[in-house]
Parts: sequence; C-alpha cells; structure tokens
Amino acid sequence: MPQKVSKSAEVFKHSIILFVIACALYPLLVTVIISFKTNAQYEANPFWFDPISTWNWGNWSKAWDTVSPYIANSIVVSVSATSIGLVMIILSSYALARYRFPGRNIIYYGIIASMFLPGTAATLVTVFWLIRNLGLVNNLWALIIVGAAGAQVVGIFILKQFIEDIPKELFESAQIDGANHIRQITNIVLPMSGPVLAIIAILKFLGHWNEVMLAMIVMRDDNKLTIPVGLLRLEGEYVKQWGEMMAGYAMASIPLIILFVFTMRWFVKGIAAGAVKG
Repeated sequence: MPQKVSKSAEVFKHSIILFVIACALYPLLVTVIISFKTNAQYEANPFWFDPISTWNWGNWSKAWDTVSPYIANSIVVSVSATSIGLVMIILSSYALARYRFPGRNIIYYGIIASMFLPGTAATLVTVFWLIRNLGLVNNLWALIIVGAAGAQVVGIFILKQFIEDIPKELFESAQIDGANHIRQITNIVLPMSGPVLAIIAILKFLGHWNEVMLAMIVMRDDNKLTIPVGLLRLEGEYVKQWGEMMAGYAMASIPLIILFVFTMRWFVKGIAAGAVKG
C-alpha cells in the first residue's frame, strides 16, 4: 500500500527543486539582461532589466556580425567530431562485446585505464607536435580528428555493457539469415541502444562545442576560430563592452539550448537506462 506523503514534505521537495532550477537559470538570465545594456546602464543597474525603451538592440546586431562565423566553425567541428567519434565507439564496443579473441581483455582494460591518464593540458605539447607534423596547424581538421579520437573511453565503457546485455539469440538469428556485421549493428545494436547512443552523442557534442584550449593554440586565422576562442577575443584589452560580450555569450548558448530541447526525451531515457543498468 503506497505511503501517504505529507503536504509539508511536498512543499519542501518542490522548494528544493525550484531553488536548484533558479540557481541553474539565473546566470543565463543575467547574461540576457546585460546583453541589452550599455556600459553606463550596466554600472547603474547590473542585475535587472531597464525599461524596454532603453534597451540597446545594437549589441545583438554587433555580436551577431562578430560571432556568426565562429558559430559556423563550431557547428562543423562539433558535428563532424561527434559523428566520427560515435562511429568509432559503436564499432569498438561491438567488437569487444560480441567476440572473444586473444588479448581482448588486455585491450579493453587498457582502454579503461586510459581514463586515468592526464587530459588535454598535460598532453598539449605532444598533441601539438603531432598536429604540426601532419600539417594540420590552422586547419579545422585538426580539431575534428583530435576531438573524434578523444573521449572514446566512457562511450566504449557504457555501450559495451549494453551490447553484452542484448540477447545473443538475436545476433545468431541474424547470422542464420545471412546478416553481416554491419547489418547486425544497424538492425539490432542501433535500435536497441538508441537512448544510450543519444546521451553519448550529446555529451560529446557539448565537450567539442566548449573546447577552448586546443583551438586557441592550433588555430591562427580569425575566420577559422571556434566560438569559445572567438568569444574570448570579444573582450577588449582596455575597455570591455559588456553588452556586446553578453549578447555573444547568449548567442553561443542558443544552439546548445535547441539541441537539448529536441533531444531531452532521449537524454532522460539514456540517464534512466544507465540508472537501471546500475
């Protein structure tokens, strides 16, 4: 028999939820508020809207002219790196989960152990030398290749567990019907692992979109910068135009908000599937 929840407990629970939501959204709200202000308005009233008649819409126009090429570069890099990386994760996870071959466990645990290696900051010099030897300095392919190759471990770790849980009879039936490995992946693995693949893709896309250190070092031309580096260059050396900067930051977050809104259902399913998997 379900226990009756008291009204005070419900009020407390919803208060906590509202507090967390407010803490999460308030920085974005302040960013939008400042994006309509001049520097004088920002200094007089930094954290709330001024009358609409005084809003400085020119900040958004100037910010769009500045960041639109950067947004295009970030979309190309993030989508390409995520797509290539996802293909590599699927193929690696499928091979490790479905087949027993000499050295399988050594390869798998070696991949898992790489999670404990230092990240981009510690390997930056080595990665830069590799990129330079490949002739990819100041080329978006450098960010795509490094992005696709990196951050594979978590995806392989999660997806391998799900593929191992798929009944073997499905694969055996497919093999009897003459399905090769690609057909088994497209007809069995992908449909049954959709939520997990979605959450892996979303997390990888966010990581590539926000990557700043490698892009700052590798890219040279202004028209090839990605959005995080481009936003850093919006900051003036002596005088910061806070309204234009915040308008640029708000624009940079719009693609991520759209992505999350359209993939929220898959995101929640992926989280729930991971929780059940435990």
